[in-house]
This record gives sequence, C-alpha cells and structure tokens, in this order.
Amino acid sequence: MTAEAAHGPQAAPTPTAAPTPAPAPPPSAAPAAAPALIRLDGVEKVFEVRRRNGRRLRREKQEVRAVDSLSFEVARGEMVGYIGPNGAGKSTTIKMLTGILTPSGGRLRVAGIDPARERTRLARRIGVVFGQRTTLWWDLPLLDSYRLMHRMYRIPDARYRENLDRCVELLELGALLDTPVRQLSLGQRMRGDIAAALLHDPEILYLDEPTIGLDVLSKARVRAFLKDLNTARGTTVLLTTHDLTDIEQLCHRVMVIDHGRLMYDGALAGLHEAGESERMLVVDLERELPPLQIASARVVRTEGPRQWLAFPAAQSAAPLVAEVAARYPLLDLSVREPDIEAVIARMYAGRATS
Repeated sequence: MTAEAAHGPQAAPTPTAAPTPAPAPPPSAAPAAAPALIRLDGVEKVFEVRRRNGRRLRREKQEVRAVDSLSFEVARGEMVGYIGPNGAGKSTTIKMLTGILTPSGGRLRVAGIDPARERTRLARRIGVVFGQRTTLWWDLPLLDSYRLMHRMYRIPDARYRENLDRCVELLELGALLDTPVRQLSLGQRMRGDIAAALLHDPEILYLDEPTIGLDVLSKARVRAFLKDLNTARGTTVLLTTHDLTDIEQLCHRVMVIDHGRLMYDGALAGLHEAGESERMLVVDLERELPPLQIASARVVRTEGPRQWLAFPAAQSAAPLVAEVAARYPLLDLSVREPDIEAVIARMYAGRATS
C-alpha cells in the first residue's frame, strides 16, 4: 500500500500540463564534456541601501555589491558544494538562480532558461530547500502539504505516488505524515521539505544549509538520501553549507565565494591545500598522559586526559586514528573539521604573503 493510499483517496488533478521528466543523466562527477546545465557569465547583483551619513538628516544612497562578476558552470549530474562565510553572496546567488532576484548585470541561464524572465517555467525543473525557511503549510499535516503540491505542479498520479513513497521510505517520514508541520522538530521538518522539493522530479536541486541545526542522526539520513538521489536519478545538486563534512561526504567539487567573488573552484582536498587548513583529532585517554608523540600530528592543547592533535586537513584521518589507538589507552576520539571562515582567512593570508 502506498503512503497516499494509506491516508484515503483524493481527487485526481488534471495532468495535461505536466512536464515530461528528462531521461536520467549520469551520476555525480560528470565528465568535462557534459553540457552545462547551469551557467553564469559575469553575473552581478547590486543592492541600493540608504544609510545615515554623520549628522545629516537625510539618508544617503549607497550601493552594496552582493555578487561581483561571478562566472561558473555546473554540468548535468554534478553535485557541487557552494560555500563561503556569512554575507559572502551564497543565498543571493541561489535566489538569482531560482528567479527570486534579478541580476544587475551579466548573463545567467539554467537549463537554457533565463530565471528572471521565465520563473514559472523554470519552477517545474528545479527544487529548492532553504534550511531556515519552509515551503510546507505550517498548520497542515505534512501529507496535506504534499497533496497541495501534487495539484500545484500537476504531477501525474502515478509519478506522484512513486516519488512520495520513495521519499517517505528513504527519509523515514511514514510516522510523520499526519503531524502538523508546526509540531515537527527541525530535523523532521527539514526531511519533509526535501521530500516536498522532489515530488515533481526536478532536474536541479538547490539546497541552502539543509543540515543546519540537525542532530547527528538526522544529518546522516539527509546525506544518505541526497547521495542516493544523485547516484540513482542523476539529479544535479548545488549545496550551500557551513558544514565541511556535508561537502566531504557528498561533493566531488567545491566552489568558494567571498565578498561576491569566486575564490576557488576545484576538489575539496585542493581547497584545504590552498588554505593550508588543519583538522583536529580530539583524543580522550583512560588517564592523563604527557603530550602524545605522533609524527603526523602535533598536540596543540591538553586538558587532563583529553588532548587535541592538529593535522593537515587534506590528510586522511584514518592512519592517524589507527596509530593513536594502537599506541595509547583510549576511551573515545572524534575528528573536528576546520570552519569555512578559518580556511578562507588562511587563503587570504597566503595570497597576501605570496
């Protein structure tokens, strides 16, 4: 029995205007020859704000350049991380890609469509999840939100049921379908939002901080689902996040934006090398010991039986963990990723001294 059938029959929507799903493209890490599904050429976004200047009564107009001459391409089937500090221009970029904002300059195309001019047409081909906002109806049960989207997108009944059942199973939503959205936890609502964004089989999925505020188990569920989505259906994913573990587990490629400009475009390991960043191995010992002597890491802090070991972020943690476990009496250990702001700061410092 399907998730929809279990909650009673519904009137079927008219499927005449339903978009035809494209054939499934290849999975992530698309070849270089693959055509660009997303293309930005010198895109800019300038906001005009009014600020009080000194003691003057009138506020003066000032321009804030949120995105500055931004150019990149994303091929069909890629899963790309798009990262940067707060205020870097990430969300502004996503809003231009979805047609919410109109670029101030440059050229932007998504699946050959100008988002600002044909937003309704584009909406059938994209899915969007904003981590701090929901597209679900706050006072309705989760399933009722999905039924409304069924009608809004005019999704054929069979395809809607197939997609709903798949999302319910993989995102573990079955017990939540009759729960009003306002009663869901943040992790439950996020999984519900991701399912809502995928009911109409979008070619492209934009995820803006999809794991923000989630517990470890919820993050693992979301990451596993996204990996399966990209591999099984070839959905193109652009992921913005402050959690480098999201990027490490999901993306073959990462782009770094800061002050509206593209600073880096390549593999995550290359980003760590460019920023000379470090990860931290936090070791809880059975008893207090002198600083551990490990050739591939350095002890940067000790606090009783707990020690912090720094090692290059581009280096795998597995050999270090194995060596520590073999040589010292352990209770627990964990690996902490460098924060994005620290990586970018190191990149700036490296450029300034080069």
